[in-house]
Parts: sequence; structure tokens; C-alpha cells
Amino acid sequence: MKLNARDARGFFSKPDPKRAGLLIYGPDPMRTALRRQEVIKALVGPQGDEEMRLTRIPASELRREPAMLMDAMTAQGFFPGQRVAFVEEANDTVIKSVEAAMNEWRPGDAFVVVTAGQLKPTSKLRKLFEGHNNAYAAAIYADPPGRDEIEEILRKAGLTDVSTDAMSDLIDLGRALDPGDFRQMVEKLGLYKHGDAAPVSSEDIEACAPLTMEAGLDDALDIVAEGRFAEIGPILSKLEGQGVQPVRLCIGANQHFRKLYSAASDPGGPEAGLARARPPVPYMRKDRLAKQARGWGAPKLEQALRVLIDTDLQLRSAQPVPQMALVERAMIRLAMMARN
Repeated sequence: MKLNARDARGFFSKPDPKRAGLLIYGPDPMRTALRRQEVIKALVGPQGDEEMRLTRIPASELRREPAMLMDAMTAQGFFPGQRVAFVEEANDTVIKSVEAAMNEWRPGDAFVVVTAGQLKPTSKLRKLFEGHNNAYAAAIYADPPGRDEIEEILRKAGLTDVSTDAMSDLIDLGRALDPGDFRQMVEKLGLYKHGDAAPVSSEDIEACAPLTMEAGLDDALDIVAEGRFAEIGPILSKLEGQGVQPVRLCIGANQHFRKLYSAASDPGGPEAGLARARPPVPYMRKDRLAKQARGWGAPKLEQALRVLIDTDLQLRSAQPVPQMALVERAMIRLAMMARN
């Protein structure tokens, strides 16, 4: 049976051990691995591996020894409790072994977890689980976590009181970071707020967010805001080589230009606007950002934000457009606007 995205999240956190098994598949190995870890931990607990209630079977070994899954599924464990037979990196080459095990599954046997990469609708493995009356198939897409999913991750980290601004920052980070990095950041945030009854703030997020490559990103945004368009290509190539994703660049640019717009629109002048900015602007950058805000002016910054919003929408569309090229074009356009 198929699991839709909402039902899948519920099943991942609280799987039904009376079911025969679950297929988790998708194009992003990290997202698939995180969901697999969540399911297995919910079934066997944190000590399941040590108590030998979890059997890991690489698909390459299953191809050589087709009976491995059946043996692992029906074996009697030394320790009491739920057991799991886990097949990783599967595809249609192991369909006979998996199909035989699923057809022979009986109550009391190990729960079968199978992970795979992207599977076509015609995949035999996918059809097996989607057509089984006591097993599930769940597709994991490379979509950023939604608000409800972020709230669940926060709850598990012991964070239930989050300000509106902080939640907005977390949604942006959820789009920019890899799933594993995002969860680690939230766990770090939970430790950071331990014993602190105040709501999670943007300042707390800033203190715990990954600092890697932020300086390089600031440099790139300064280059754009100051109209140095000839330097855009080289620094974007450098950031791309360091692993910065186009979406992260777009989010960073949006935040930077929103900050400039708030500063340029402040009745007390750019310095006063930056002094009120949240999260606070580091004192080393205030003079530079004030100069940028004054040079652009609020009307032109509105135009810049429209360019960035359009770029963001195109990045999230299903059109097969090279994302880094899309961001580079927007950055060059902004830099040219700064010169005019």
C-alpha cells in the first residue's frame, strides 16, 4: 500500500509492528537514511542493534545469498522484543528474495525494512510493496521540511516555545541545509536552550546555525550589493565548489536585501534601522551595510527584492533549469542595478 507524505510521517515515528514491512525510496540517500533510522529506532529502540534484534543485509550480499532475508526474518532472537530485517540499497535485482520473504511473512517474524534509490512506477520492487495488503511503500522526495515537520523535529529536541521570527528562520534553514545538518542544528539548539525558559529567538538560531562558509557568503552578497559584477562569477564558482547550494545563496541574498530595505526605510536613517535589526547585525558590518542601504535607497531595493522573489519561485519550480546559472543571472542583474 502507498503511504502519502502526511501518513508516512506518522508511520515513521510510530510504525505498526503488525505490518510485514516498509519500502522507503527516493533520490536523496540522506533523506532516505534519516527516515530509515527513525523507523528502525521506533521499532527496536536504541539497544536493538546491540541486542542483535536488527539484521542488516546489503543488497549486494542478498544477490549472492538469496535466502539471507528469509532466514533473518524468521530467525528466533536471543533477546526478547521486536526484530527488524533491513535490506539497504535494494533494486529490482533482489525482487525474488524480497517477494518470497514478504509472501511468507507471519505474525512474530521480523519487520522488513527495505531502502532504495529512485524507483520508476514500473519497478517490480515498488509494485510489490504498493500492491501488498500488509506492507507499505513510502516515497521520500527532496523537498524541504514543512512547518509541521519542523515542529515535530523541534518537539523531539525538547523545544516547544518558538517565536514567530525564529520559526521563519528555521523554515529558511530547512530549505538551505541538508536534512542531517538541519537535525543536528536543532539538536544543538535544544542543548543550547536547556534550562532556559524563554522562547527560542532569532538570536538563538544565529548562535546555533552552522557558521561554515558564512563569511564567503557575506563576501558574495557584498560584491552584489556594491555593484562589482565582474567578481560575481569567480566567487559563486568558489562557493559552489565548497558545497553552497543555489537555494542557500538565494535565501542569503533575500535576507541581505531585506535587511538593507529595512535600513533604507527607517525614519532614523540606515544606522538606526540596522541597530534595530533582528538578528543583530555584527558591529564590524554595520558601517558597510549602512553605506549599501544608503546607496541603493528604498525604491530600488524593492525592485531588487522582486527579482529575488521571482528567482526563488523559479528555483522551486519543476522546470529543468540549471539552478546555479539562474542564481548567477539574478546576482549579475542586481549588481548592474547597483551601478545605475
